[in-house]
Amino acid sequence: MSGVLEVSSEWLARREAQDARARSLALAEAAAALLPPGPVTVHDLGSGTGSMARWLAPLLPGPQTWVLHDWNADLTAHAHRGYAPRDRDGSAVALRSSVEPLEQLTAAHLAGGSLVAASALLDVLTAGEAHAMVDACVAARVPALLSLSVTGDVELQPLDPRDRRFATAFNDHQRREVEGRRLLGPYAGRIVEGLFSLAGWNVRRAHTTWRLSDRDPRLLTEWFDGWVEAAEEQDPRLLGEASGYRELRHAQLRRGELSAVVYHLDLLAWPR
Repeated sequence: MSGVLEVSSEWLARREAQDARARSLALAEAAAALLPPGPVTVHDLGSGTGSMARWLAPLLPGPQTWVLHDWNADLTAHAHRGYAPRDRDGSAVALRSSVEPLEQLTAAHLAGGSLVAASALLDVLTAGEAHAMVDACVAARVPALLSLSVTGDVELQPLDPRDRRFATAFNDHQRREVEGRRLLGPYAGRIVEGLFSLAGWNVRRAHTTWRLSDRDPRLLTEWFDGWVEAAEEQDPRLLGEASGYRELRHAQLRRGELSAVVYHLDLLAWPR
């Protein structure tokens, strides 16, 4: 992808356990049931450091090969340096990397694949990239398991009257233009679901959640600060109240009072 959004390996590592708890196990098991007998090849789009492989591979039969598609070769290098994922029978999974812009993905890249997987990807795509991904899956007739697309819905406890204003600005920020790329943001999951449905495919959805609390205060703090900073960037009118809002929420977190639920959508699409 041109104008790609940069994501650090440290942030991906911090969120990995929360992602693993949030993803839909029911959809993963349904995806496993769609696989034909024999060797399994999974194409992981926007693979980052390989967290989806570490979560999903143990739920699928082997032998498995995962092709890690990402535009950031430094992130995929982390996956190769780490502990190799294991399949359902405990055998090591083979890893390969493919570094290319997602808008250039075609059916040829997925030829012979058993499953396409992605996690926390759809909301940072453009409409063109989403179309390219769906078109490639449909042309190659490869099912897709697409996890953790943000919906824009967030619940903070305790409630504060400023929550809604910051949430609205954050969601607008998710749909901003980045170097000529207009992001789909919170609409991504529903748009991709619609594209697969228009292609005549079956689609199942699951509503999934991040549940952040003082059990992992560092992740909650990092998520909240990033959420507020994005809202401020999108709507400078919030700058005047952001400092007090942030101070209140940090004090609540130190007292063990703050929690947040971040809603996502998981999709499984497969040909009829």
